[in-house]
Amino acid sequence: MNKDALLTAVKLALDGEWDASHKIAQDYSDTTANWIHAVLHKIEGDVWNSKYWYARTHGKKYEDFAQARSELIAIQDVLEGN
Repeated sequence: MNKDALLTAVKLALDGEWDASHKIAQDYSDTTANWIHAVLHKIEGDVWNSKYWYARTHGKKYEDFAQARSELIAIQDVLEGN
């Protein structure tokens, strides 16, 4: 996992830069990157693809967060060790 790159992906997603964030997330295959990837597809409205990536997060679920923004902030907190 490249924590700095994944933090950048989260920040880009929070700023509405879906494509740039997606390009970073898809370069990694750890559970946190997969979680970001899942949220990005949730934002996109692609439920099937989002659930596919959630299945690769070792326990996270599509239904865990109602709002993608709050989920991205939770990911950011995990990456920052908060």
